[in-house]
Amino acid sequence: MDNFLSKMERKFGKYAIRNLPLYLLICYAFGYLMNLFKPEWIYIVNLNPYAILHGQVWRLFTWILVPEETQIFFIIIVLYFYYSIGRQLERTWGSFLFNVYFFSGFILTIIGAFLMYLYFHTLGASWAAAMEGPAAVMLQSITKVSTAEMPYLLGGNWFYAYVASFFSTYYINLSIFLAFAITYPEMKVYLFFVIPIKVKFMGIVYVVLLGVSVFQGFFYGGVSYGLLTLVSIGASLINTLLFFLYTRKGRVKSPKEIKRQRDYKVKMKAAEQPTHHKCAICGQTEESNPGMAFRYCSKCKGNYEYCSEHLFTHKHVE
Repeated sequence: MDNFLSKMERKFGKYAIRNLPLYLLICYAFGYLMNLFKPEWIYIVNLNPYAILHGQVWRLFTWILVPEETQIFFIIIVLYFYYSIGRQLERTWGSFLFNVYFFSGFILTIIGAFLMYLYFHTLGASWAAAMEGPAAVMLQSITKVSTAEMPYLLGGNWFYAYVASFFSTYYINLSIFLAFAITYPEMKVYLFFVIPIKVKFMGIVYVVLLGVSVFQGFFYGGVSYGLLTLVSIGASLINTLLFFLYTRKGRVKSPKEIKRQRDYKVKMKAAEQPTHHKCAICGQTEESNPGMAFRYCSKCKGNYEYCSEHLFTHKHVE
């Protein structure tokens, strides 16, 4: 797997989106603003396979704009938190690996949504038909959309508009946090800005809560609702499981090892570049210290150049 990713990076690394967390931050911020002024817009852009197969193909991409259900007070905190851990992971792994991790979660979520669409067209058709009425009542109360407006705004089916609400960027962002917890398990964050807690413990708590959510889905909602909960959560987190298997001790290089190797390559590449100035005493160059001034000594026999620190203190070459 490590060799495969290395080969892919050498071949396609130049196409990786640099500073991807910044672009995600912009998308999320736009989504929060739209949700603030026009909440019903979410049902026009969310991941609804029924609507996609009936012509609304933009939903394959626009669902990334759907924000998490977060109070206004915490929006800035949430956005900054995801941006900071995303940037940290990108610096650690490199842009290519971070792109692969994020877009694999993105694509797997789309696949999961279509799998549930297929299920509700076959084995779960009776449950889907029974839920059409309750879904219509619930969504009409939330969106204030009339039955006449519904075909365009919600994709043509109340039930599938309800199912689409299960698929959002929440679990993709959670997968990024879990990857961060795996990479930096001992790092501390301050819960409620006061309580210090290691991210590995937060990761464990999140995994347990996700397991409880899936159990409750099957226990209280039956097989169909349980599968919907399981797939909506699991599809976005499969990349985390693959990442854990990829980086666990004894299998392949850890992200920290990847970072050390990247730093070493950068230093070696810099060392191979020709320099125009080099101090004959300490070896400093304009590459290692861009702010340093260099001068030749007129009293030394030969072409000897010195940095400003050793220009007047060196022993002249006779």
